Amino acid sequence: MPDIKPIIPNVVEADGVVCSITPRPMGKGSESQRAKAVEQTGGMPMVDYEGKSNPYIDYQSTDLLHSLQHLRSDGYDEMCFYIMGQTKELLFRGLHMELVNARDQVIKNNLSSALVILTRCKAYVDHITDTWNVLGTITSNGFNQFRDHLSTASGQLSYMYRHVEFVLGNKNERLAVAHRNVPHVWPAIKESFESPGLYDEALRYLHRQGQAIDADVLDRDWTKPYESSESVKQAWLAVYDNAAADNLDYQLAEKLVALDEAFSIYRWRHFVTVHKIIGYKPGTGGSAGVGWLEKIAHHRFFPELWEIRDHL
Repeated sequence: MPDIKPIIPNVVEADGVVCSITPRPMGKGSESQRAKAVEQTGGMPMVDYEGKSNPYIDYQSTDLLHSLQHLRSDGYDEMCFYIMGQTKELLFRGLHMELVNARDQVIKNNLSSALVILTRCKAYVDHITDTWNVLGTITSNGFNQFRDHLSTASGQLSYMYRHVEFVLGNKNERLAVAHRNVPHVWPAIKESFESPGLYDEALRYLHRQGQAIDADVLDRDWTKPYESSESVKQAWLAVYDNAAADNLDYQLAEKLVALDEAFSIYRWRHFVTVHKIIGYKPGTGGSAGVGWLEKIAHHRFFPELWEIRDHL
């Protein structure tokens, strides 16, 4: 980006923003109300509202949202970095909700609903991966203009990202306890860290369907990283013996592989983008930076579903 001081347009007067986290009062629409509104406006958008807000601002809290970009430098690229970081946080929030619900539907043996939700999960991950298209426009020089202002802030401290990793089964105690000093965040992280993940529940589901899976897989210490099991490999191979569109167990396997693949691409894009911007310099949060990202790029959430490819 150009070596200039950015113009940051002022889009909201902060002293008029309602900063409460509670939902703002709103009315409720109906089909008849909408039909009547069209008659009154002649099909044009409504523009006349009373008070000091309008329903869209109140529903989305957009004035508050657009007041939360607290830039710390005059670096031109910092706004891009800031916006894309906040965007990813919201997308991780949405992805986490879907993953939790997919897990719940698997627990309830409602695989049809789980498959629909997993399709959206992959779409979320694909969209999150696309954020690197924007972040990749940040230059080394542009990043250096504001990097020192990050202190030790790092994406590894994202509790929303950690929730996603944990529900997908990638448990890491060191990264979990980074949030134990945050009383309004730690209880949910602790619960997520200590709970079975989506894959754990998928394996329990296969066991309920008659697949022979070892007991130490079905009931284990959920805080430990998942390790590949021969019994699980054999269970998935049995599922793939009937690779038919109407075999929901097979469809579950393929949805999980697609999700794992998408996440691997996200991690790879992360590694490549950061490598391009800072090389092998240390990360801001105490990690080896690109070295750390390169290592985790090879992780797979559902290892047996990859290992059986040699036998299909």
